Amino acid sequence: MCGIYINADPILYESRTRSLRIHGVITTVRLENLFWDVLHEIAARESMTTSQFAVKLYDELIALRGEMPTNFASFLRVCCLRYLSMRTEKGAPVSGTAPEPTAAVNEARPRMLKTV
Repeated sequence: MCGIYINADPILYESRTRSLRIHGVITTVRLENLFWDVLHEIAARESMTTSQFAVKLYDELIALRGEMPTNFASFLRVCCLRYLSMRTEKGAPVSGTAPEPTAAVNEARPRMLKTV
């Protein structure tokens, strides 16, 4: 039963820190590689870079909540999980206007780390 989980490629749960420029301020975000891959997929569906998408999420979160997020990395992880959950529930792309992803994030494939 646990084989599907324990046989995951270790690079998927290796953490990577990336710098993001949010309104002129450089901030670092540390996420596991799998989350960076999912963010990259979502950003591509929105015709954005991963950095642009993260800044958009940051801005929309501040607009909604009226304050800066206390843990932006955790917020990004939750966004990824919600995206994957909605994609699974609907069995189709989350956005009707975005192209279908070229490869699912859980498929076995050579790991290429994307730069921001």
